[in-house]
Amino acid sequence: MTSAEPTEIAIHREGAARMGFFTDTTVCIGCKSCEVACKQWNDLPADGYQFRKGGSYDHTGSLGAATWRHVRFVERLAPSPEARGEAEAALAAGSGGRLPSLPARGVELPSPEELGGAGGGVRPEEVPDLVNWAEGGGVPVVGEGDVDVGAAVAAMDRWLFMSDVCKHCTNAGCLDACPTGAIIRTEFQTVIIQPDICNGCGYCIPSCPFGVPNRDPYDGRTAKCTLCYDRLEDGLEPACAKACPTDSIQFGPYEELVRTAKGRVIELHERGIESAYLYGAADEPGEQLAGGLGAFFLLTEPPERFGLPANADSPIQENGPSATAAGLAAAVLAAAGMVGSFVLAHRRSRR
Repeated sequence: MTSAEPTEIAIHREGAARMGFFTDTTVCIGCKSCEVACKQWNDLPADGYQFRKGGSYDHTGSLGAATWRHVRFVERLAPSPEARGEAEAALAAGSGGRLPSLPARGVELPSPEELGGAGGGVRPEEVPDLVNWAEGGGVPVVGEGDVDVGAAVAAMDRWLFMSDVCKHCTNAGCLDACPTGAIIRTEFQTVIIQPDICNGCGYCIPSCPFGVPNRDPYDGRTAKCTLCYDRLEDGLEPACAKACPTDSIQFGPYEELVRTAKGRVIELHERGIESAYLYGAADEPGEQLAGGLGAFFLLTEPPERFGLPANADSPIQENGPSATAAGLAAAVLAAAGMVGSFVLAHRRSRR
């Protein structure tokens, strides 16, 4: 498995292993629990929540100095045949249930004896009219009518969701570019920014191929996900992974996560979802993104659909061969100049 250079690790602790995130986009429901948990634990300000014409539930919009987790909303042009087939098969097997509506009028809620426990799934008579109840309407009432299940099935995979985060790269461009030593690699091989050392120069911002670090508008220093380093020190799970209700975000030792992710891809391929693949892990040598990502993803669409680059590397690593060649050429020229000057000086002394 890909690991950072041992000499690059700034903090050493006996028994510490590389930790990371595996984000499975196929089970993300866009609930944004990870965003809320991240902001709450790290005491980050909200991004606003005003609904407006042409607006979106995606209030955060992108990763930033105050948004270390961001759930991307990706609209698909058409439902995939695989997902449509799975949904239709589930409904045919009776596992789809009925989806009740909640209008403000309805009928009185039957007693448990009247329901008799008959039937399965969710039925309209089992859902009280909470609006009428809150307005002092007395006995709870329920809605009439059902959601069009066929239309819901047709539109169920119209949206894709992905919880984006700092990748904690093996070849971290931000760390390479930082002139003050504010950005370091911890004993868990995660990359963090030390706010008390950062001087706000901003060199790390263009050096990240994923556009993760960003300046705080109030003090000018850069900030990003720390993979909850303070929680890791106490053996706790990062807040976002702990809050995820579907286990879309999984946290653990890096090697174990990669094995889990490979198994998940095989499972999806067996179910007919051939488009599933890993982004940022299990790549062939020489094809790794930024040397391998500490936070990697399972995707079913091209990475550009999620705002991710198809190719990414630290600018220093990417320009390494040409920079090395230029340096060697300059050294050769300098050596040749020195030899030439010694020869000329020797000839003059003989004359």
